Order: sequence, then C-alpha cells, then structure tokens
Amino acid sequence: MISSLLWVRKGAAQELPDRYKLTDEEYSKVAEKIGAQLDVARDDLADAETHANDMKVDNDAEESMDTEAPAPENGDDELAKYNLDNYDDSDEEETAAAEGPTSIPLFSKVQGLTYHASNEEDPYVQVADQEDEDEELHEMQVLPEDNLLLAAKTEDEISHLEIYVYEEAEDNLYVHHDIMLPSFPLCLEWMNYRVGRKKDVATPGNYVAIGTFDPEVEIWDLDMIDAVYPECILGGINQPGAQAADAVTGGKKKKKKFGPARRAGGINPDRHVDAVMCISWNKTHRNLVATGSADTTVKLWDLNNPEKAVKSFTHHKDKVQAVAWNPSEPTVLLTGGYDKRVCAFDSRAPDSIAEWKLAADVECLLWDPFHPERFFVSTEDGLVQCFDATKSGSAPIFTLHAHDAAVSALDVSALVEGLMVTASTDKMVKIWNIKDNKPSCIVSRDLDLGKVFSANFSPDSPYAVCAAGSKGKVLVWNLEDNAGVRRAFPVHQHNVAATAEKPKKKEITGVESDSEEEEEEEETGIEGAMDVDDEDDSEEEHV
Repeated sequence: MISSLLWVRKGAAQELPDRYKLTDEEYSKVAEKIGAQLDVARDDLADAETHANDMKVDNDAEESMDTEAPAPENGDDELAKYNLDNYDDSDEEETAAAEGPTSIPLFSKVQGLTYHASNEEDPYVQVADQEDEDEELHEMQVLPEDNLLLAAKTEDEISHLEIYVYEEAEDNLYVHHDIMLPSFPLCLEWMNYRVGRKKDVATPGNYVAIGTFDPEVEIWDLDMIDAVYPECILGGINQPGAQAADAVTGGKKKKKKFGPARRAGGINPDRHVDAVMCISWNKTHRNLVATGSADTTVKLWDLNNPEKAVKSFTHHKDKVQAVAWNPSEPTVLLTGGYDKRVCAFDSRAPDSIAEWKLAADVECLLWDPFHPERFFVSTEDGLVQCFDATKSGSAPIFTLHAHDAAVSALDVSALVEGLMVTASTDKMVKIWNIKDNKPSCIVSRDLDLGKVFSANFSPDSPYAVCAAGSKGKVLVWNLEDNAGVRRAFPVHQHNVAATAEKPKKKEITGVESDSEEEEEEEETGIEGAMDVDDEDDSEEEHV
C-alpha cells in the first residue's frame, strides 16, 4: 500500500545525482561490526552442529539396540577407507583455524586464484570503475522539465520510499530509485533547506522529511543514490553519523512499543514519544518545521539544531492528524486532531488560540492558496468544510458531503482558482468546482487504486493530479481534456496551449508493468471507471 504521495516541482532535483560513499571511519566501524556478527554466526553454527551430532548419536544408539548390525561385505570395506561419511566436514576446523576469527573464506577451496581489491589493480580489467559509475549516473539523469513523485510504500511489512520521475511531455512515469525506511511511513514533506553533509552549500537542496510509527522524523537527501542513513533526524537521540554501521549491517533493534505503552512515561517537551502523523515545512522561515504526533503534541523544530524541539504545544487532547503553516502569515500555524477540533494560533504567542469544533475526527487540513484567511478541513464522516480563520468558532462558509467514507485526501489547486480534488476510502477520486462557495462535482472516478489515501495537484501543471492507495499503484490523472473540467475552467485561461497545437495527452499515466496480463487488468479497470456528469451533481449533498 501507499500511505502518502507527494509532488516535487520541476527543476528542484539535481540533474545528475550523487552516489553515497562511506568514509574510512565508517568503513572501519562496519568491518568491526561484521567481524563481531561473523563470530556470533560461527558460534551459533557450532552449537547447531553439536546439537545435531548429539541427536544423531542418540538415534544410532537406539537403532543398535533394536537391530543387530550385519557383517560388512567386501565392497563396504573398500569404501570405508575413503571415509565418505565425514567427507563434507574434513577440512572445516583446519580452515577456520587458519583463517582467523574475523576473515571470510571466500576462495578457500580454489587454488591459484588471485584476488584484487579493485578493478584498477587487476591487469585484465580494461574499463575503469569510474567510467562505469559515470555511465550509470548518466542513465539516472533527471531533466529540468521532469517532476519527481515521492511515494511512501509498504509491501510485506517492508517499508520504503519510492522516487518516481514523471516525464510530462512523453506521458511516462517510472521508478528512479528508492530508500529503505525503518518503520511504517505515515506522512511526507518536501523541503529545500540543506542539512547534513551538504549544509554549507549555498544553493537550495532537495530533501524529504518522513514521519513514521517511530517518534522521530528522518530527513533524506533525494539527490543521493544508495544512501544508507538520513542526513538529519529530528528528535533523534543518536544522530546519523553514529548510526552508519547499524544501517549497513542491519543491526538488531529493540522491540518497539506503540500507543499508550509508549506514552506511559509522559509527554517529553524535547521530542515526540509516539508516531509522527503530520509534518509542515515553513517556506518563509526555511529552517523551521512543525510536526504533529500521536502523543497529542505539536512540536516546532529548528533544522540547525535537530536534537531537541524549540517549542512544544499541548493544546490538543488526542492524536494530532494535520498541521499547516499559513502561506502569507508564516508564523501562524493550523492544527487538527482526533479530539474533533481545529486550532489556529501564532507560534510566537501560543496562548491565544482560535478553535473550531467539528462533528468527527480531522483527516486533512490546508489553507486556501487564493484566500489565505480561509482554510479547508476534511473529516472522518465524509465532509469537507471551509472556515474563516479570522473568526474563532464561526460557522463554516460551506459544508460539502463529498464521500460516503472518510475523506482521506484533500487538495486545492494553486494554479486554477476554485479547482479542488478529494479522495476517500470509498475508493473514489472526485474533482470539484468550488467557485463562489457553491461546490459542484465535475467528475468522479474509481481509478482502481483500492482505498485512496493520497491525491494532489501538480505544482507545475494546472490539470495533473497524482493519486495512490491500498493497491500500491501510483497514477497521474490528466484532466486537461475532460469535458466537465474544460467547461468549468477554460484551458486558455491558465496559460495552457490549445490542444490543436500539440498532441493529445494520455488521460491516465502509470508505471508500465512487465506482465502483459497485469496491464490488461489495469486497462480494464480504468475503462470501466465511472464518470459523473453535471447532471449527477444532485447526488452530492451541499449545505
């Protein structure tokens, strides 16, 4: 399943990514750890062999008591001198003693084999390692006109971040590389503030902050291939430099506690003590990040000092599901939680809090990009509401019954005023026209994603929407040629060239499958999807 999906604008990614390389100090730590683990493995193997031999002796003794051994034949006498029963164990003890406790006998049975530490030392290798690496990196080139899509994915209890490249001109979507994650991911937030190894570089970076079931936030460099640990950890007791060996060797981890068991020690003002459920990066004060957690707190972090939170806010009484900085007032923070409340306050004066009470738990929160004094909230009961943030406790500007289940995804286009997308665990993705505060459904579709957990507008293309859900697929839905969208939002109003001047784009773009059978199933699911015309708007309840 894909629990979170995020666009990265064009030009943000480094054209040729860097490849991560361990330092000499990190190599030595890894070597020590591998040696220690090898010793443990040898001890375990010896114990297992001893136990197996004891079992064999006991079984032989029982059989000898029940049956009398037959007299050996001449053929058996001739074979006995070769000791075939112990053939596999003949030289193991001598080889292990000669090699030492921490060496790995890779070629102990091969005579006359010369091993070179690198291809440069091997006279028979004519192609340099660096040329191979440069060619491989060139194949991973990200062009300035390409978008990235970040997908937090979990398969068979293994979590990772997949980085996709979306080539809009070719309608092509593919996986560029991925990053292994330590725990189930819950939220993603892109940022360009440099941290870690490249913190002194003057140009903007390309990073993602990831909230998981762990009470920490990992920040990874998206321009780094084969990275083994994050560049920065918010609230981490041990920062990344001390964790290299564990990351490479897969060191043993302590059993994690969740929920009330983890919070039993009480709220910690310096760091979270439960899962991080939401993250918001401040685009004006770029070193500031706000996070919300299942420990009921909202914390403010300075990326220059990631070990401890700058401030901890405790105005919520249950899990904090969403946080968002105001785009025009960069010190104002909006938060929503499972206590059925939305709160807005200035982070410099957190005692003065405006709040709005809701009928259900909060799912999503966002500010209106064209009217920064307003915000939208979606809830577990399928509603989307719009409020005026300047009036604490005011009635909603409008209430929309958008879905029959929780509205798990909500976004408003920053390029086309009045264009909104919602998605739900009812498996539907819907496009809305909210002009004049009178929402109407333009199109509704089942994209064969299962329960949909994320749907977002592209920051560069007015009519491109990405979506993902429980089936683990990522799709880009192009609305440019949709008749309902064109009637409500004429294409020429938003700097999009006339369709007659360029080839028609694919409506649905996904990752091409290696299996033709799977491709046919996906096409069938998409072709059978349902479009809702304007005549069906009456089915949506608008208060």
